[in-house]
Formats: sequence, structure tokens, C-alpha cells
Amino acid sequence: MAGSKLPEDSFRHKGMRKQLAKKLAEKGIKDTRVLQAIESVPRHYFFDTAFIDHAYEDKAFPIGEGQTISQPYTVAVQTELLEIKKGDKVLEIGTGSGYQSCVLLELGVRLYSLEYIKKLHDSAKAMLDRMGYKGNLFCGDGSKGFPSYAPFDKIIVTAGAPAVPETLIAQLNPGGILVIPVGDHDTQTMLQIRKHADGTVTKENKGAFRFVPLTGEQGWKK
Repeated sequence: MAGSKLPEDSFRHKGMRKQLAKKLAEKGIKDTRVLQAIESVPRHYFFDTAFIDHAYEDKAFPIGEGQTISQPYTVAVQTELLEIKKGDKVLEIGTGSGYQSCVLLELGVRLYSLEYIKKLHDSAKAMLDRMGYKGNLFCGDGSKGFPSYAPFDKIIVTAGAPAVPETLIAQLNPGGILVIPVGDHDTQTMLQIRKHADGTVTKENKGAFRFVPLTGEQGWKK
């Protein structure tokens, strides 16, 4: 991953992505656009050369700074729950490696992404630039949302929160969706939260997942 030159994206890698997308469909991912995005983004670009063979396994993998690149199934679930429409203005909280960002950009969103750890922000921004993706990446405390650019059509949180930050719901457009894992340090419940046109909010439990902790003012304190 280091350096300015991207790794090779061979027919073998493309075949592995096709198999990964097929596996995610078998696990219940129904949105064909999400599966196509997974098939399009070279996940091995986000891995150091020594670990490239692990890139298309359906599991999370360490990326340094105590963080991980999420399991592809988890990326697909969160993306599907957002119910993306092309042109949606999306806030991503937790850029991490930038892989989830690329999947969202493949779906044609206007992306604003915040990463708490500067080293990861710098790495993800450089990677997306090299790959040709046009997202708006920033370093900052995403637990407070991004009031300077609010409101958003969709918000995705890629780290486990102790509770749903009310600031995030406030920054959603009417009709918007927030997807966020909430729980303790060990496991979280994935919530799909809808903000209706009349301002009311409904929440749906979408299963148990495990994420690194959300850090920041409205997350877990370091």
C-alpha cells in the first residue's frame, strides 16, 4: 500500500472480487448495486503487500492505529441499510482505510467523511486520490457529526457507539437514514434510524456486529 504506485489489479483479483460478491449475496445482501460496488473496488489496494492474499476473505483485518478494515459483509450490510440513491449527500463517520468510502462513491454519492486519527486520514486521502475517487475527506471528531456541511441525506457510522448521538439525528434531512452500531466494547446492535418528514424518528434493530469503538466527544472517551 505504501508509495505512489497502485498494486496490480489482475484478472485473478477481479475473479476473487466476483466470488466475494457472490458469497455476500448468499449471505443475504440483496441490493445488486451494492454487490456491483463490492465487485468494483480493489480491496487489495488497502493491504500491505505481505497480506494481499487476505484481501478478499470475508473478514476484518488490522490496518494499524488499533483500527481495522471492516469485514466485506459488514460493509455491504451498512451500505444496503443506507438505501442509497445516486446523488445522496452522505456523511461517513470513521474513514478508516477508505474502503467503505470507495464503495459509497461507486454508488454515486456526494461523500463527506471524517476520520478521528490523522495518520489514517492522511493514508486514506492519499489512497483515494491515487485511485481517482472524488470524496471530501476531513480529519476531526465525527461523533459530533459535521455541522459545517449539514444536513445530510444519509449518515453511516463505522465504529461502535455507546449511544446514538442526538447531534447526528439533528443533522439528517427529513426522510434521511442513519446507520449506526450501538452497544458496549464487545458487541453492538446495528440500528437503522429513519427521520420522517414530520420530524419523528423510528429505529430498527438489524442484528449484532462488532466494531472498534467510536472515539470523540459523543463516543467513548480515551
